[in-house]
Amino acid sequence: MPRPRILVINPNSNPMVTQGLEDALKPLGFDGGPELVCQSLADGPFGIESQADVDGVAMPLRKLVEGDNSSAAFVIACYSDPGLQVCREGTDRPVFGIAECGVLTALARAETFGVIAIAQRSIPRHMRYLRQMGLTDRLAGERPLNMSVAETASGEGTLAKMIDIGRALRDEDGARAIVMGCAGMARHRHPLEDALGIPVIDPTQAAVTMALGAVQFSAH
Repeated sequence: MPRPRILVINPNSNPMVTQGLEDALKPLGFDGGPELVCQSLADGPFGIESQADVDGVAMPLRKLVEGDNSSAAFVIACYSDPGLQVCREGTDRPVFGIAECGVLTALARAETFGVIAIAQRSIPRHMRYLRQMGLTDRLAGERPLNMSVAETASGEGTLAKMIDIGRALRDEDGARAIVMGCAGMARHRHPLEDALGIPVIDPTQAAVTMALGAVQFSAH
């Protein structure tokens, strides 16, 4: 029988972000386990950086999920979880959003969490989502890098900025775990965790871990 497939969708069209996702997910692959496939949304913007970007990719994501009869589960790899609910309406297979999964994973590791956002204007959008989830009382703080998605994926000095912000979230805001608030930050998780000494959650890894569990348990 063919291996079940988990499709990880990068809703932007930046191939470096998608490559970063593939690299970050390699430790989750195992012999006989589900195939992990990362795919960019060809019609997506180069980065999801505004509410207009979030809203604009919702229906293309729904079309992609609804038309896919091969994947056993889907992961939407953008920290705004664009189109998550409308995609869930379009399939009877599980659809995971990385923001939702990243925050839930952080709460399993610590009493309070902090978020590193790509930009200041992302924070109100993230706060609306946390209020919908009823989890604002566990948020220690959210601070921005003020960089683009592309810069977080490939720019020089990104890690040093993330360490500075992570220390502020830890020492000034009281965060006991850090969630990286952009899929483009994936390659920085391990060195950031080493520098901060507290759990650092890559939300895409968190979401794919949940998807693996769902697919494996449904098959056994």
